[in-house]
Amino acid sequence: MELKTASIQGVKLNYYYICKRKLWLFAKGISMEHNSDRVLSGKVIHENSYPRMKKREVLIDGLVKLDIVDGDYIREVKISSKMSKADRMQLLYYLYYLKEKGVEKKGLINYVKERRVEEIELTEDDELEIEKAVKGIEQVLQLKSPPEVINARICKKCAYYLFCYVEEED
Repeated sequence: MELKTASIQGVKLNYYYICKRKLWLFAKGISMEHNSDRVLSGKVIHENSYPRMKKREVLIDGLVKLDIVDGDYIREVKISSKMSKADRMQLLYYLYYLKEKGVEKKGLINYVKERRVEEIELTEDDELEIEKAVKGIEQVLQLKSPPEVINARICKKCAYYLFCYVEEED
């Protein structure tokens, strides 16, 4: 199956696995990341990690932003492995996207705080899961209103926390 990648950014795949509400809000242009000290801290760590790598922040088709291209590998830099499923699926999506373009690569997720690297290879099962996720993303984006709040522990540290949980006073 060929993906409908025309409007699917890697970050949307990541958000799909973390919180469908966050995905919907982000896709509708509601971005809260600029107000988050946590996001800013992550950007600083991201920008200062692996300075000797030459091919950093490679943008493909205006959609897929690869953190680092390192020979046969695509590297995705993450602060911690707390969202490892979402991180893994985002990198697998990049590998799938490149494969569609005729470029075969492997992936590495660099967890900076943990000083750990996880190697990722795209399998047929992964491809099926990505295709299913892309369809799921399309369904979420077609919703007229945002999905319900998930009330998870991760919500308290989310850039969208105030948007989701603060109620207006009468």
